[in-house]
Amino acid sequence: MITKTIIKKLEKSTVEITSGIEAEAFAKYEDKALARISERMEIPGFRKGKAPVDMIKKSVNEMALLEEMAESAIYDAYPKILEENKIDAIGRPEISITKIAKGNDLEFTIKTAVLPQMDLPDYKKIAKVECDKAEYKEEIKVDEENVTKVITDLRKMRTEQNMPPHEHKEGEEHAHHEFTEEELPKVDDEFVKSFGKFENVEEFTNKIRENLKKEQEVIKSDKKRLAIVEAIIKDTKGEIPEILVNAEIDKMMYKLEADLTGMGFKMDQYMQQINKTEVEMRHEMKDEAEKRAKLQMIVHTISEKENIKPTDEEIKLEAEQITKMYKDADPVRAQAYVETMLTNEKVFAFLEGK
Repeated sequence: MITKTIIKKLEKSTVEITSGIEAEAFAKYEDKALARISERMEIPGFRKGKAPVDMIKKSVNEMALLEEMAESAIYDAYPKILEENKIDAIGRPEISITKIAKGNDLEFTIKTAVLPQMDLPDYKKIAKVECDKAEYKEEIKVDEENVTKVITDLRKMRTEQNMPPHEHKEGEEHAHHEFTEEELPKVDDEFVKSFGKFENVEEFTNKIRENLKKEQEVIKSDKKRLAIVEAIIKDTKGEIPEILVNAEIDKMMYKLEADLTGMGFKMDQYMQQINKTEVEMRHEMKDEAEKRAKLQMIVHTISEKENIKPTDEEIKLEAEQITKMYKDADPVRAQAYVETMLTNEKVFAFLEGK
């Protein structure tokens, strides 16, 4: 099935794999490719995925079909190539198809990062020193003024919601609107029940205290973890593959675009406003991306050394939640994301001695 494979070592812990799939084996992916295409293609008179194969085949461009076949074929071949050549690959590979035609061998190159040698400091000692600092051992106390402020904000919100339509426009913000105490609703059992299943004011107030405490705990935990990370990164030696750095930049760009979209902006408008090109923005992100990629390598190394890994069941459950929430999510990518997320969480819990 797989033709001769050539492995070329590149700089910064990266390898280039040149390989291929024999024509006969490649042709067998046609039915699978047609089935996948049919799930996306609209054919009049048929529901998605229910149109006859012959009709789908006539409707799809030959090159589009070959590319769909190539995606499945390479996806199956890649793990076998890694195993046969004992390549400890990490991150998302860069795949380039160099030859694709009906009745011919499929040829491709894959550039992937391999696990570099990371020279870690005594991370257990570093974590213990940080965790033992007095600021992280202090008991969290909720300021009653903050509890009162939350309740007051909720009273103002309820008052605004109950204002007659002629007194404010649809969607208009009233952040600067000042209400007198007499205008605000009384904090009684009926008022708190409007926010959920609360029996009385005391139960409602306790819930607010609990939420405020959890918020402070998260802030303190994030601060502690950041201190641990900074200290470990500072004393870690090892080269970081460029592919991993670029992957982190891609994530940062994607998040920025998603945030802008959420605010009603487009990426090109934002770039015009700040007078920067995408190349310039990616260059500015590089230092932070290198830091993030280095952290991922550190976490990976610790997880391997300490045998800290999420179970298949944990990964499956979390991935299923993502695919239920986001219908268009790729199950394979969702699973990879969940595995990384859970591994990170378990490694940090280990460092914190939990």
